[in-house]
Amino acid sequence: MTEPLRVFVNGVGVSVPAGSTVLDAIAAADAAAAAEVRAGRRAVADSRGIAVPADTAVSGGFVMRIISARAAAGDAAGPADPAAGSGRAR
Repeated sequence: MTEPLRVFVNGVGVSVPAGSTVLDAIAAADAAAAAEVRAGRRAVADSRGIAVPADTAVSGGFVMRIISARAAAGDAAGPADPAAGSGRAR
């Protein structure tokens, strides 16, 4: 029998069977959050902040955060650029 994998969802450790996906791990930690990810209202980022697909296989120690789907897709306006100015008339 294969040992379960310990992964972290929003800082909470959960154990999942080998072969589990990101979505499986989220469901183990929080069923409501998993439903949000399935519906496309939320997305997942790894420990570096890079969006990962929900069907990505996890490995032991995998760290993920649930983020807004908008953040994962990239805000159309992009991050605020101080060099671009505020856009307000002076």
